[in-house]
Amino acid sequence: MTGRASHEEHLRDLARLRRVRDRIDREYAQPLDVEALARGAHMSAGHLSRAFRRAYGESPYSYLMTRRIERAMALLRRGDLSVTEVCFTVGCSSLGTFSTRFTELVGMSPSAYRRDASHEAEGMSPCVARKVTRPIRNREAPAAAPSLA
Repeated sequence: MTGRASHEEHLRDLARLRRVRDRIDREYAQPLDVEALARGAHMSAGHLSRAFRRAYGESPYSYLMTRRIERAMALLRRGDLSVTEVCFTVGCSSLGTFSTRFTELVGMSPSAYRRDASHEAEGMSPCVARKVTRPIRNREAPAAAPSLA
């Protein structure tokens, strides 16, 4: 394959990956798995996973769970749904997996977040609340400064 053909194939892959990411953003509450996403992009599951990680720095599953947790945070801030209702609303089928992943990304359990966030978000516009409460992985969180106590 020539350099030009290789470059064109790379651009086609990037376009497919953008469509996969857009589908995850749109259909995060639906049952999605890597195999289904790969079929929709006309790629093998392995190739999709490797290419997605190269392009976006995380696996398709990790990206999906981050979108679900972001939406769950917004629903929990509203305060009118239980943690279980939020779990199923965002497309998770296991409360245990949802709670574990939520705690991993947010740093506290969904119930603690629901309790604390409803007070913190009072008077804050929804777009600002989304920005300041965006989930980050523990490995991405800045290290805590050493205490001088």
